[in-house]
Amino acid sequence: MSRIGKKPIPLPDKVKVEIKADSVVVTGPKGSVTNPIPPGITFEQKDKQVLAVRKDDSGPQRAFHGLARALVANAVKGVTDGFKKELEIVGVGFRAEAKKSSVVFTLGFSHPIEYPMPPGISITVDKQTKLVVSGVDRQQVGQVAANIRSLRKPDPYKNKGIRYVGEVLKKKAGKAGGK
Repeated sequence: MSRIGKKPIPLPDKVKVEIKADSVVVTGPKGSVTNPIPPGITFEQKDKQVLAVRKDDSGPQRAFHGLARALVANAVKGVTDGFKKELEIVGVGFRAEAKKSSVVFTLGFSHPIEYPMPPGISITVDKQTKLVVSGVDRQQVGQVAANIRSLRKPDPYKNKGIRYVGEVLKKKAGKAGGK
């Protein structure tokens, strides 16, 4: 039995779960998230809990059991608290500026980069060098943060670029010099 899959998902107040044949829709105060259900996995709602039940004990069923439960648990957490990723921009002249529906980055290239905000995601810029990506869908928040980081990954020689807050980087030595 999957340890994660058999744990019930507690539902806070103001969170509604609608179980359909092929998806689970979780609605709460911050928004709504729809998760597809893998084949062979069903969800049951009892009292203030949601349970994931699998059809049999085959290999793929056991693997999908914990995955499906974790995705729905993340959806419940997302519609109540939300998810956020923090990024920082390091480098002389590197900065970001929030517009109406996009963020404009100046990252040392010959042109500014305009990154459009996807629907359901909010990007806030603090002090031109700190970004906070937030939303209700954990996967989408992580993907947007990874896309922004890939605009200018941290350089291993000077450590300039966009990085996650708290990310530890190894700085390389570079050339030895002619002594």
